Amino acid sequence: QVQLVESGGGLVQAGGSLRLSCVVSGSMFSINAMGWYRQAPGKQRELVTIIFSSGLTNYGDSVKGRFTISRESAWKTVYLQMNSLKPEDTAVYYCYAQIGKADYWGQGTQVTVSS
Repeated sequence: QVQLVESGGGLVQAGGSLRLSCVVSGSMFSINAMGWYRQAPGKQRELVTIIFSSGLTNYGDSVKGRFTISRESAWKTVYLQMNSLKPEDTAVYYCYAQIGKADYWGQGTQVTVSS
């Protein structure tokens, strides 16, 4: 059973930084990708960033140049470094993993950016 647990969310002023962590437990055999999505109130869940087993990364246009995804070599922990945060970054951030043909999600962590 794969479980994803996020941490590191909180309240920060605009221009500040936060680092989110996602710890993965369970079988990581045949992992294809891990990443972060977010969902703001009244909006659809959107891609923040994703990293593939090849090392390729993709970022949402709104976070390019400000956010960085990284991972430990064993894929047990994935990080999201968020710099130059803006009020529009306020959302619940979800960790995501694709292992084999299955998608897994964390429970989410709230990030609130005050102006």
